[in-house]
Amino acid sequence: MIRSVPQPGDIGLTSITGPVGWLIKVGQWLNGDGFGAFQHAFIVLPGARLIEAMPGGALVDSLSKYDDRQVLYVSPADLTPAQRKAIADCALKYQGVPYSFLDYVALALHRFHIPVPGLRRYIESTGHMICSQLADRAYRDAGQILFRDGRWEGYVTPMALANELAVDDIQRGILQAFGVQASQLGVLRAPVRKS
Repeated sequence: MIRSVPQPGDIGLTSITGPVGWLIKVGQWLNGDGFGAFQHAFIVLPGARLIEAMPGGALVDSLSKYDDRQVLYVSPADLTPAQRKAIADCALKYQGVPYSFLDYVALALHRFHIPVPGLRRYIESTGHMICSQLADRAYRDAGQILFRDGRWEGYVTPMALANELAVDDIQRGILQAFGVQASQLGVLRAPVRKS
């Protein structure tokens, strides 16, 4: 569900400009998530703070860091305040965990079914994480499973989070703009992609 005001436990999705953003777009495309608008994810913390995976390690920063960018805030529709607190607390456990661009390579190897010994263990490892893995892992540690499509733990990109948590709201908004009710068309979700 898209949130207009960020709340603790929400996932913030935004773009990254320059060569790094372009490389992440390519990595997401290789993983089947397309050339989407979002290349970065973070978890909203209490006190207008956030935690995000960064090249120097996951760090806590002010939410105002992204005031000059478009940010899409998303989370499951039915989160309670206690669940939101648990997600934020779980995310904080990963402060300092190193970032790994190699995770995009590992995700692509999995997508293309290239057999590499230890690949699943590497992707599921919490000793290194890209931003979307940190967000997904914080939810998982708090007992909230975002993806129920059989994917490996850690097999997630920022666009996968957007596709999972915002697609229904986006489709509803498009339909409303055209005066069509979602109930007139039946289920609109994209087919589940098995990993």
